[in-house]
Amino acid sequence: MDYEFKKNTLDGSYHANFSMGHEALGRWLTEEVGKNFALMDEVVSQLGALKNSTREWRRIGEELTLSLQENEALIQANYLFSEDDTELEENMDFYDEEAVAICGFEDFEQALQAWRAFVTRF
Repeated sequence: MDYEFKKNTLDGSYHANFSMGHEALGRWLTEEVGKNFALMDEVVSQLGALKNSTREWRRIGEELTLSLQENEALIQANYLFSEDDTELEENMDFYDEEAVAICGFEDFEQALQAWRAFVTRF
């Protein structure tokens, strides 16, 4: 899982770009976490508490939901939980790739700590 963090010097916003298959993780860091250090601390605490456990912890955000379970972090766009059965146009399923990301606790925590270091430094 490769990633790159950037800061827009014009408006002060932060952006996380992740490799294909993990784009939703970048969106989650950018849109849901930002500089919310309390949320980062809460997630790291939950990672420690849930390691090698079968319990689940979930954090529902404005656009994306983080689920921690069975040593995996799953990020999903909230619209995927919709019960709307409207058919999407052909080839629109490609965008679902950017709506879901899954990775192990270790990789997830490393990315989260790197994000924290980045937004703290800049």
